[in-house]
Amino acid sequence: MLHCVQCGKTFDESSLLWRCPCGGVLDWTVPEPFKRSSIRTEETGMWRYAASLPLDSPDSRVSTGEGGTPLIPGDWNGLSVFWKLDFLCPTGSYKDRGIACLVNRLRELGVRELIEDSSGNAGSSMAAYCALAGIGCKIYVPGYTSEGKCVQILSYGGELVRIPGTREDTSRAAEKAASETYYASHNWSPYFAHGVKTFAFEVWEQLGFQLPDAVLLPAGQGSLVLGWAQAFEELRASGEIDRLPRIYALQPENCAPLALAFEKRTDAPEPFPKKETIAEGISSAEPVRGVQVLSAVRRSGGAVRAFSERAIWDGFNKLALKGLYVEPTSAIVGAALDELRNAGELREGERLVALLSGSGLKATDKILSLIGNPPA
Repeated sequence: MLHCVQCGKTFDESSLLWRCPCGGVLDWTVPEPFKRSSIRTEETGMWRYAASLPLDSPDSRVSTGEGGTPLIPGDWNGLSVFWKLDFLCPTGSYKDRGIACLVNRLRELGVRELIEDSSGNAGSSMAAYCALAGIGCKIYVPGYTSEGKCVQILSYGGELVRIPGTREDTSRAAEKAASETYYASHNWSPYFAHGVKTFAFEVWEQLGFQLPDAVLLPAGQGSLVLGWAQAFEELRASGEIDRLPRIYALQPENCAPLALAFEKRTDAPEPFPKKETIAEGISSAEPVRGVQVLSAVRRSGGAVRAFSERAIWDGFNKLALKGLYVEPTSAIVGAALDELRNAGELREGERLVALLSGSGLKATDKILSLIGNPPA
């Protein structure tokens, strides 16, 4: 059963609604909050946590081995950081978790054709899982999307549609085109964040079922924030934990609607007059679940912060020197570690987790151009 966050109405999943008629976002609620005894120890990757996923038959899933990514300890100017290497998911980004859950559920519901819009990573993941599931897909991307991601989409057999203009222009074009087929927007989907939350369960298990003090997450639409919050709120509801780790949602200054709303102490973000940013994967001026993202951050005692293009690029270079080659979107965690430490928001002795979301191999063209012409 799905329910609307805005008006409270409920809908059967067979209705294939992706948005409430009132315009609100739809959520799927777990029947029972997850607990340690629910882990399927015979499984690997994200499917260890299938008891908390919206699937009727997880054993009949299509899969490329998503999840199960390393959590490695490191040091950042005296801060103790655990790097969650989700850029090692099969298509090169954490989006595989959410898309695997979404596509498998749509497959169960009988969807055979869909349209998705993406800044690149979700689109390449969608094309891969639709190929496995036998679902036809058309992927809409902004014209500025990195070529590595576009090549992936085409290689997996997806139909690629480039839209001039902004990320928001791309969403509007995809929504209009989907009037005659299913609109599988991962941002609107009630299932996507539930797949994403498996990285948080994984971190908890990899830390020996201990809690970190804080987590650093790149945030555009905010699915990483929603997934992390959902996982740890389930664990608290089941009695496994008694507190929530602080969430730091990280945005580029050139596109920071969530950071601005957090600073102004408003419940919802306003449309943001964004500029081009090297962190293309989190360049979302109109986050559709912004109210939920801001609420999750505040409940955790964390914050939403924004960082300059130069700080993000410096973060990329520092991560690379640690052997971590990520796309610039992921490098915002490096900027955050520096600035939040200097501001006293992160402290020595704390156990920190930083999610590295996408592989640098997907953004070779952009990284090469930045090496020759770095941000001022």
